[in-house]
Amino acid sequence: MNELHKETFQNLLEQIRVQVQQLKKQNRDLSKENQRLRLKLNDVHKSQTDIFSSISESERIAMKHHVTGLIEKIDRHLDE
Repeated sequence: MNELHKETFQNLLEQIRVQVQQLKKQNRDLSKENQRLRLKLNDVHKSQTDIFSSISESERIAMKHHVTGLIEKIDRHLDE
């Protein structure tokens, strides 16, 4: 009986070792993928421009006046 317990224990221990190795490999793979995605995200952030940097100063002022006018209309409507 004792020998059977030993063998069962060894089999279970080997299964645990295999699972740990698989999880370590999966963790390494996920870490590499995470690093790759971080670099890709960094590149995207660098290449993005601010929405307002692509329009001229006069367009910005016009947009600001338009937004201000819309806010005033909303305020008047809410006050009624």
